[in-house]
Amino acid sequence: MSESPLLKLDQATIQFGGLIAVNNVSFELNKGDLFGLIGPNGAGKTTCFNIITGVYKPTSGKIFFRGRDISGVPSNKIAQEGICRTFQNIRLFQALSVLENVVVGGFLRHKTGLFSGLTLLPNAIKETDHLREEAMKLLEVVNLSHVANHRSADLPYGMQRRLEIARAMATQPDLLLLDEPAAGMNPQEKDELKEVVYRIRDEFDKTVLLIEHDMKFVMGLCERIFVLDRGLEIAHGPPEDIRSNPKVIEAYLGEPV
Repeated sequence: MSESPLLKLDQATIQFGGLIAVNNVSFELNKGDLFGLIGPNGAGKTTCFNIITGVYKPTSGKIFFRGRDISGVPSNKIAQEGICRTFQNIRLFQALSVLENVVVGGFLRHKTGLFSGLTLLPNAIKETDHLREEAMKLLEVVNLSHVANHRSADLPYGMQRRLEIARAMATQPDLLLLDEPAAGMNPQEKDELKEVVYRIRDEFDKTVLLIEHDMKFVMGLCERIFVLDRGLEIAHGPPEDIRSNPKVIEAYLGEPV
């Protein structure tokens, strides 16, 4: 008997007034997938992320996580279920250190809340020390341990992107959603990011769903790719099929990628 999908979108649709932003979208992610969601600007990619993570409730259709219907479940509950995301626009705590940013993410999964963690109670101190140890391990994965005590606002752009991923990982998600993680990165930073994503999947046994506009990056990283255009599916399959698909080429108004 095959294992049920980790995440399943079943004819997910969301409408804002007269605009259908996502239209009957269906796909499945299995545990350990590296799955890309691509499409031109306005295709509905980030809206898909928003309905998966509880920012929006689907107008119709369902979202299932581990077989449970999570359609319309609030974002904080979605995170506790085991889904975490990064954003197009970096949302770090700019005044905190690199290490502190990751520790904040870890409070979601621990008895000690963020406020309690600032107290000097013995249990809070012990748990916060554990969170710091775990945060340092994650910083090593994203190659940021050497700047752990630097203010996050002072990091170069590419490092801030990787820090967001480490903070999301601190929530101990089973499914990690990355919204344009390579945006603004130079080729070397993109290569480093690719290695980070592989380590997250292989060493931490995570499933990764990402949105990305850099076709070379997504084709070289993801094992399956789902293509949206104007809210509708136009292609779905492995990179070798997607890069030569006429509908995909037309949507991007370019040559085969």
